Amino acid sequence: QLQLVDSGGGSVQPGGSLRLSCAASGLTLDYYAVAWFRQAPGKEREGVSCISSGSRSDLPDYADSVKGRFTISRDNVKNTVYLQMNSLKPEDTAVYYCRMSWGSREYWGQGTQVTVSS
Repeated sequence: QLQLVDSGGGSVQPGGSLRLSCAASGLTLDYYAVAWFRQAPGKEREGVSCISSGSRSDLPDYADSVKGRFTISRDNVKNTVYLQMNSLKPEDTAVYYCRMSWGSREYWGQGTQVTVSS
């Protein structure tokens, strides 16, 4: 059964760090491009970061708002993608979702809540 499970969210103070995980089952992660999105209350879902499939060597891409603070990575053996988030700001508060895509195939995780507040 194909499933993406997002985890690692939580509540942190400004300046703190979190590492989100997206564990995939039922697919071979190496074939898929992966992206992280987020959606804050009352706002549209926005792209945060993306990384190409394992067969490509493209550099990861980041939204300007998170460049230098977030790092996306993938472990094709563990079938898991990570988003390391450092120097978190209140405006990073949102539900974070991973998406895996390959051709016409597209799958989403259920989301994990990140709250940054003092």
